Amino acid sequence: MLMQRVITAVALLAVLLPALFAQVVWPWMALTLLFIAAGSWEWGRLQGLGFGPSMLGGLLVTGLCADAYFSGWVLQPLAGLWQSVSVFWVVLSVWMLRRGVTGWSQWPLSLRWPAGLLVLAAAWLALSQARVLGVNFLLSSMALVWVADIAAYFTGRAFGGRIIRRKLAATISPGKSWEGALGGFAGVCVLAWVWRRLDVMLPVDAPSLFSRLMEMGLLWTAGALVFLTAMSVVGDLVESLVKRSAGMKDSSQLLPGHGGVLDRVDALLPTLPLCMMLVTWGGA
Repeated sequence: MLMQRVITAVALLAVLLPALFAQVVWPWMALTLLFIAAGSWEWGRLQGLGFGPSMLGGLLVTGLCADAYFSGWVLQPLAGLWQSVSVFWVVLSVWMLRRGVTGWSQWPLSLRWPAGLLVLAAAWLALSQARVLGVNFLLSSMALVWVADIAAYFTGRAFGGRIIRRKLAATISPGKSWEGALGGFAGVCVLAWVWRRLDVMLPVDAPSLFSRLMEMGLLWTAGALVFLTAMSVVGDLVESLVKRSAGMKDSSQLLPGHGGVLDRVDALLPTLPLCMMLVTWGGA
């Protein structure tokens, strides 16, 4: 299993890194659209749809993203859109986590399926706009999610349940603890401090997410980091809830050793649009 994970990770990096650092942005947009379309297919399967309707979902999201690109949305601030997506994520996640696994299955399919497709299309647009703002900005936004997850894992392993007895979301993801979530936030704070220093010391193509947040003040930055870290956890919990409702361990087996695309990007789905909202408020 470990060797399979390593081989898949190396293969992904071999295609993602050249697209990320290309002189033009369209290779990144095209490659990430392929992944988002695959995630849309997985979303259909999680809703109990067959192969054909799930493929249709992938095509619909591809069409939405292509229309957004040719309409010039990638180069526009879209403050209203990012605020709407952020509010949608907050309201949806609160409702889903309160209702639990059984509550999600009670939603009509006519709402569940298109809601997920719209979320995935918004995530692609956020990925594209973040790349337009610069590789440094995009990487710092994604690194926030990765570090929050890694720090939460090791903190949870070391201290989970020893200080705060109550689990973070016992019925959805029993392995997550409040200690892990707090450790994830601490890791994000360290990352922000280090990345901010590197922005000052090294030549970069554009300011990072953390430098852009710092332009709005320390208190704003602290609040934003709390919010982003919390929503990265929420993205993970929401996908876990949907998978439990569908009786599936992974969203698919498209990425051997890693599960599916949604398993790898779940925490990014709410976080990237929120990053775009925050920096748009700051006049980015």
